Amino acid sequence: MAARVVTVDRRSLRARGGAFGARAFAKGLSVTWKHFSRNLMGWVRGKPTVATVMFPEEDVVKPAAFRGMPVLVQMDDGKERCVACGLCEWACPVDCISIDPAETPDPIERHPLRFDIDMGRCMFCGLCEEACPEEAIVMSDRVEISAFSRGGIVWNKEDLLVPQDQLARRLDWIRRSYER
Repeated sequence: MAARVVTVDRRSLRARGGAFGARAFAKGLSVTWKHFSRNLMGWVRGKPTVATVMFPEEDVVKPAAFRGMPVLVQMDDGKERCVACGLCEWACPVDCISIDPAETPDPIERHPLRFDIDMGRCMFCGLCEEACPEEAIVMSDRVEISAFSRGGIVWNKEDLLVPQDQLARRLDWIRRSYER
């Protein structure tokens, strides 16, 4: 419930050039000009005051805990680390992961014959990463997922494989978080 009622005299505001008049317009222009001139002078001196990232050429340094798109870890011998246990598929809340397991010549292990992730449905929650006992699927720092068709955002095993040395920073962070 309101404590008091304030009555606004609109006619006197318009007469003084108040809320929607020339005074407000001038105030907005002065704020814009102040920021523009400060940024321009910083650029001329070589010490920019604005942190602008020219995206395709430059990239932002992301923290180790950043969750981009999920990728499969590729071992040094070229094989994926995944053993097709299906836990990531089971843990995914939006069912965007699909795995078809296949047997290997090794009598103990399996590998994924087909490993697909529908990036259009993925919500980057990281539950697949937490469910994986082999640390075979990790959330990378990649965020560029664009395609011209719906089928282009369904990534298969070959698209998802990333060499282990490119993911070293993320894997170290995961191991340190498990030690806590």
